[in-house]
Amino acid sequence: MTAWHGRPTPPLAEALTRRFGRAVRRTRELRGWSQEVLAERAELNRSYLGEVERGSAMPSLATVVKLALALELPAGDLLDGCERMDELPAAVQHTIA
Repeated sequence: MTAWHGRPTPPLAEALTRRFGRAVRRTRELRGWSQEVLAERAELNRSYLGEVERGSAMPSLATVVKLALALELPAGDLLDGCERMDELPAAVQHTIA
């Protein structure tokens, strides 16, 4: 991600976006679904879903909810752990400590 409201993306936002994308991909794969299946269930474009999973697109809250509903789990479960300090890069931990 290169821009966030016209500015460089903050390290924390990048880290959280990547972690969220990994959580979406992991959950989708555990369900045995392709990106096409999840994108259709969530009413999202498949290429956008790919960007979310790679951490190159920062999803809106509405998109987070759409993905959670499509994956049949609470949005909080999908977000769970994305903000855990012990799993964020040290440089990011330093900026928010």
